[in-house]
Amino acid sequence: MSPFHLAFPVHDLALARQFYGQTLGCPEGRSSEDWIDFNFYGHQIVAHLAPSETGLAQRNAVDGHGVPCRHFGIVLPMQDWEAMAERLRADGIEFIIEPYVRFKGEPGEQATMFFLDPSGNAVEIKAFGDITKLFAK
Repeated sequence: MSPFHLAFPVHDLALARQFYGQTLGCPEGRSSEDWIDFNFYGHQIVAHLAPSETGLAQRNAVDGHGVPCRHFGIVLPMQDWEAMAERLRADGIEFIIEPYVRFKGEPGEQATMFFLDPSGNAVEIKAFGDITKLFAK
């Protein structure tokens, strides 16, 4: 699989560095006074200093929850997802959607959690018991 690249706005690079580097454990790559590259599970995400573009996204109802329309994340193996959920809880991360399993018994059954970075960017971490069901209808 080829790595994807995602650039997103942040209001403070030091807070982004702490959140993505320390809290989420993403190794830092190149950086400048205006941006920082992170290795997000083999994918390149770039926090760009753009305070006027940060803020909460609109939310849509999915499985009874308000899912931020604008979000990004990663699909982890279930054991890694569970470990991440525990680590984030221990770090005091405030979830906008607490870790849980949605679409139970359906082809798209998945574990998910949503939280915000310090600039209000929504991040989703999810897992499937059977990764071959990632695109199941």
